[in-house]
Amino acid sequence: MRLTVVTVTYSPGEHLRRFMATLDLATDRRPPVILADNGSVDGVPEEVAAADPAVRLLRTGANIGYGGAVNRAVATIDPAVEFVVVANPDVQWGPKSIDLLLDAAERWPQAGSLGPMIREPDGTRYPSAREVPGLVGGFGHATLGRVWPGNPWTRRYRQENEAVVERPVGWLSGSCLLLRRSAFDSVDGFDARYFMYMEDVDLGDRLSAAGWQNVYVPTAEVVHAKGHSAGRHPELMLPAHHDSAYRFQADRHPRVWQAPLRVALRAGLAVRSRLAVRSALKSRDS
Repeated sequence: MRLTVVTVTYSPGEHLRRFMATLDLATDRRPPVILADNGSVDGVPEEVAAADPAVRLLRTGANIGYGGAVNRAVATIDPAVEFVVVANPDVQWGPKSIDLLLDAAERWPQAGSLGPMIREPDGTRYPSAREVPGLVGGFGHATLGRVWPGNPWTRRYRQENEAVVERPVGWLSGSCLLLRRSAFDSVDGFDARYFMYMEDVDLGDRLSAAGWQNVYVPTAEVVHAKGHSAGRHPELMLPAHHDSAYRFQADRHPRVWQAPLRVALRAGLAVRSRLAVRSALKSRDS
């Protein structure tokens, strides 16, 4: 088998059942599946693993974050396995979606990651193939994205007006990725310092720096019920997002003379995080 599927679980409930039920639509190969479990308490990962001999439950021992759990799972896979699919458990697979990604991988031998078109539950297309944010563009998107969605920095970052065609991009959503194992290993996988959010941006950027490509494959489609955890716990998820945004830019501006920039960036993101949490809690409770 040239393919293994990895998903990170944390009390995934019905999402994981739908993930497994639709997986048979995605490929004729019926790959093995690893559930990298970060401490579920709903019993669903155990239930799914017990019902299917192709599914293996890997307990990470704690909630070690998304990237750390994926790394832990990939480290247990036979090095002869050429490709690893990494996907959130709230993904529902479209017909032939994995097979279409594998076909694209043959067309793009330098592709380190390949990602499908991702649709929202209502059918709208999610902008999952984006530009890597620079400091100016990232700041413009972060500060204006909510109040002026059509600002030039957000448009450039989200790449929503680009042609929906197979093409190399800056990075791909980590909610569903086909990873070439040799590429993933060449950059030491995900950076586990990112507990959640931005680990996919960081991975795509590091793959590009190492000479690999990130390829968008819109003929392959999945549905992602994204944000269900963030919606329930904005007081936890939004600060984590802002912390990751700081880490991403700080890592790319590490020099001593850039220290004032890092201080200003941390302060600005901290203020924005508090405002975003306050707004999200108000909306949730209204």
